[in-house]
Amino acid sequence: MSTTDHSARSGSPATPGGTATATATVDVDRSDPAYRAWLKEAVRKVQADANRSADTHLLRFPLPERWGIDLYLKDESTHPTGSLKHRLARSLFLYGLCNGWIRPDKPVIEASSGSTAVSEAYFAKLIGVPFIAVMPRTTSPEKCRLIEFHGGRCHFVDDSRTMYEESAALAERTGGHYMDQFTYAERATDWRGNNNIAESMYQQLRLERYPEPAWIVATAGTGGTSATIARYVHYMQHDTRICVADPENSCFFDGWTHHDPHATADCGSRIEGIGRPRMEPSFVPGAVDRMMKVPDAASVAAVRALETAIGRKAGGSTGTGLWSAFKIVAEMVGQGRTGSVVTLICDPGDRYLDKYYSDDWLAAQGLDIAPYTAAVESFLATGAWPE
Repeated sequence: MSTTDHSARSGSPATPGGTATATATVDVDRSDPAYRAWLKEAVRKVQADANRSADTHLLRFPLPERWGIDLYLKDESTHPTGSLKHRLARSLFLYGLCNGWIRPDKPVIEASSGSTAVSEAYFAKLIGVPFIAVMPRTTSPEKCRLIEFHGGRCHFVDDSRTMYEESAALAERTGGHYMDQFTYAERATDWRGNNNIAESMYQQLRLERYPEPAWIVATAGTGGTSATIARYVHYMQHDTRICVADPENSCFFDGWTHHDPHATADCGSRIEGIGRPRMEPSFVPGAVDRMMKVPDAASVAAVRALETAIGRKAGGSTGTGLWSAFKIVAEMVGQGRTGSVVTLICDPGDRYLDKYYSDDWLAAQGLDIAPYTAAVESFLATGAWPE
């Protein structure tokens, strides 16, 4: 079962420009004592959320002991808002607050296919500002419900490629702030450490038999997570390699492979939360070692295999990363290498019961997961990757 895949050891071009970004109009006196008091309290509340939150678990995927390889999943679904994006949203709110962009009573607007919006709605409610999510009309109803549960409002677009411009225009009309995760994700997070996701992984692996993983596999929506992990690995001088798994209907793989910062895709990704129609500014191609293009049916097959193996449902993006991790493990087995591989549980599967766990949805999308399910079963039984 082939997966398009390229590796490199040299750098790739930096990210492109062309981002539609709108920050808030300056209409508040930054030295006003009332504003400064509000800002201090808002920052305190966001930092207190981090202080209350325990670290997320590092789960083991069962593999045959004789292979000498350990596969782990960093379970980001246990955050208060149920996804990896909780870390990002917290960082973006601190970044926006400390830059003076988020102001009392003015809305925060975000272009998001779901999980980031859920987490940002949570933080907006925490500090008492309105929140509006600009998202494709095809976003799962459960994610929309969660956004509204946290006090946010959903603003739908028919073409996911117009999310950026509509978000910027909405910020202009309302006097609010367009958070723009796709530009600021890679810079809002402290990639040198400070309990970021990469530092957490290495701390949790410290007592394992292979404490320095051979590979960490991430998926890319903004690209911020892969940038944070890769930069941390290089900064700490680890030998770990970074692989980014990309779904169908996303341009990251083509842009990285062909060194094309202007690569685009014609339609939106069916794997919610990852895959983009353009090369996002927060995706840092030169930091990663390898990319794989993963068929959407393979992502669904892998995430269903995860449930069979550990009894946990997860979102489709988890399946994209897990499929690539399986392939890397098979390569290591074939080469007689031992070591560890880490990937992510990005969000819970209960948000997608009507999609990735629905055979009717798969049929409507023309997705046949049977050959990919057979490939996973064959790999788990033999350690070899089906051709």
